[in-house]
Amino acid sequence: MIRGKKHLRFTVSSFHHFLSFIVTCYLLLIFTSCSSSNRLDGYVYYRLNTNPTTLDPALVVDVTGGFISAKLFNGLVKLREDLSIAPDIASKWEISKDGLTYRFELKHGVKFSNNREVKAYDFKYSFKRILDPKTRSPNTWVLEKIAGAREFMNGTAPDVSGIKVIDDYTLEIRLNEPFSPFLNLLTMIAAYVVPEEECKRWGADFSSHPVGTGPFVLKQWLPNRELVLDARKDYFGGTPKLKGMIYRIIPEDLTTITEFELGNLDIITIPASAFSRFKKDPEWNQLIASLRGINTYYLGLNCSKKPFNNILLRRAMNYAIDREKMLRTVYEGRGRIAAGPLPDVLRKWPSPPSYRYDPEKARELIKTAGFSDGFEVDFYITADQEVVDIAEVIQAYLREIGIKVKLKQLEWSAYKEAINKGEPDMFWLSWWADYPDPENFLFPLFHSSNLGAGGNRARYSNPEVDSLIEAGQHARTIKERDMYYEKVEKVIVDDAPWVFFWHRTDFTLRQPWIKNYKIHPIYSMDKGMEIGF
Repeated sequence: MIRGKKHLRFTVSSFHHFLSFIVTCYLLLIFTSCSSSNRLDGYVYYRLNTNPTTLDPALVVDVTGGFISAKLFNGLVKLREDLSIAPDIASKWEISKDGLTYRFELKHGVKFSNNREVKAYDFKYSFKRILDPKTRSPNTWVLEKIAGAREFMNGTAPDVSGIKVIDDYTLEIRLNEPFSPFLNLLTMIAAYVVPEEECKRWGADFSSHPVGTGPFVLKQWLPNRELVLDARKDYFGGTPKLKGMIYRIIPEDLTTITEFELGNLDIITIPASAFSRFKKDPEWNQLIASLRGINTYYLGLNCSKKPFNNILLRRAMNYAIDREKMLRTVYEGRGRIAAGPLPDVLRKWPSPPSYRYDPEKARELIKTAGFSDGFEVDFYITADQEVVDIAEVIQAYLREIGIKVKLKQLEWSAYKEAINKGEPDMFWLSWWADYPDPENFLFPLFHSSNLGAGGNRARYSNPEVDSLIEAGQHARTIKERDMYYEKVEKVIVDDAPWVFFWHRTDFTLRQPWIKNYKIHPIYSMDKGMEIGF
């Protein structure tokens, strides 16, 4: 990297932060009359940066919708703080020795918010609703391992043979073959229970009139403005400490910071532009909470076409970029360096040997691959300023080893469509855990059956990787599973379909009057039960 240009990049970034601070102060002077007098007493105010697309568990695919749905619904099982499986509506369960059959005993007296008790049939209905093609659920993959699911989905069977209601409080689920992360899948939003009568009553509008078993109910949803949740007094898990929650939809980070400093928001995820300022402020610093996020940020390399169908060039990319320096500087230390695709939180074995910054090694590999004169690539990114900053630093590093990078910015939907189709040579993306199991990072992202929209956007294919992932999926014990996953991660790192950057650490900021707040590693874990004033 050219030293002078790098210095200019960080100076400009600092100026952006300073300018943001000045504008915020100006807005504070303008809006000081806008106090928190309009707030509802006993409600916690959150910020959402986008409107939820749906609150129907069958259709939720975004974090925003999932975060709210977790307050409205429950499943058979849930995650503990240590990410182990705990009872939710199920009081206990048994798994057969062959790993195929799961029998759940339900708690008595669990009620939907329409005051009807939950029975085993409700789970069968909810799961069939996900699998029914008429529902058009994007979440069928959560339940498709159940015996008879595929036959039901393609219309060759009238029922799902692997889901049996034994009695009102006993549900049995049988799989086609052992699948080690199955209980983790049942902690997901898609596996939440819904009442048949309300789904049929509202039809497509069930999304905006959700009825579940959770500690809160939806009182009001003003699209692109706010959602209001009221606490239930008859929740089977106890009574929330709040009267309710209000989610204000504020797309702009600057407005969010202003509203927070006015006291009109109680908890925010700290925007990148304000991180340094809040971190250095001795008062606000004491109110920052952090958690090692279960995610991986990466530079995806399109393995299906030139130039990155060449493994030597992919390895060269990994040697060419000083990821650790970027993490310290442009990313302001808001994460942990990635050794491979799996987040450090999930890896229970030694990290695979990873790439160090070595531009000479990168040049040597490029020459060996037959590209002595360098080459050009298209680098697709979104228009998000933080992504642009990162992309420009990557561009400068690659220029130093003879790779000419052309940046192409697209808005999110067009960007996602382009990378799903395999258009870019390389792209910047991240993957966040749906459930805390290594399989959630290995199968969608690297198995050849998921090329493109399925998650494998680098279009990477290796039969050895496929077989190792499948062996891990069907392992009977955690020890056996981890043995396969340790092997497969080493192969993936060696094949270098990505440049493995970092795992982001989440930082939130709360008001001093908020008590018992904590960040959860998976968004669906937060039921809103502990937080109060």
